[in-house]
Formats: sequence, structure tokens, C-alpha cells
Amino acid sequence: MICPACKSDMIVVEYKKTELDYCPKCLGVWFDSGELDLFLESPNLENPAQFLSDIRNAAEVESAEKKRKCPLCGQRMKKTIIGQQPGILTDVCRKGEGLWFDGDEIGQLITGLTEKPTGKPGSHNYLASFLGEVFQQRE
Repeated sequence: MICPACKSDMIVVEYKKTELDYCPKCLGVWFDSGELDLFLESPNLENPAQFLSDIRNAAEVESAEKKRKCPLCGQRMKKTIIGQQPGILTDVCRKGEGLWFDGDEIGQLITGLTEKPTGKPGSHNYLASFLGEVFQQRE
């Protein structure tokens, strides 16, 4: 797969039969729609399906960042904001193929999800743990 940000070849990172496409050059991560579903099966989220739906259906925002093309369908993705201010700018395939996170955006999302207080046992699932180790937010 070709990186939608820097046009380099991406590599596949696999963990417990879950594959993610990762760009070692710009550190971006592509989540196919099913992969993000697995990631969001975190006990920190009350309704993971609604959270994902909110991301996919969020309004497009204006950004100076160049629009990227979906690595699967080739169409321009929309830019959306996840979370509260300052929020995480991410690219969403209009056809629902997946989401693109630049550089440390996935680290920001992981940090935000795992820092939310919860009364449920366990702070996050195995995929979130794995991603937290691999894609740690840079300082």
C-alpha cells in the first residue's frame, strides 16, 4: 500500500491477527474500517460503534493540510476533528474504507482514550496496548 501522506511504501504491522498499515517514513497509520472497530473495543468507551459513527459522519473542517487520497479507493478523504480542543485532525474515507492518522495523531488518540476515567476493569484492550507501545505519542 502507498502512504497517502508521503507516497512511500507502507509496511504491514501484525499483532494477534490484526493488521495495520504503517508508514515508517512519516509514521502515519492507516486503519481499514474493521481494524478501527477492533481498536475501539475498549472498556473506556461507552459506545464504540457510536464513537466510530461520529468520526465517519463528522463535518468536514477547513485545514491548511493537503487533502489526501484514500489508499484503497483513490478518492479524496475528508478532514475531520476527533475529540475536544485542540482535537485530532484525521482523514476519513468518504466511502467508509478507513481512516488515516498522521505521525503522532494515533498516539494522541490512544492517550486520550486511555486517560478517560472508567469504572470498568482493565484500562484498554490488547490492540490499544499494542498500539500504545508501537505508536507512542512523541513529545
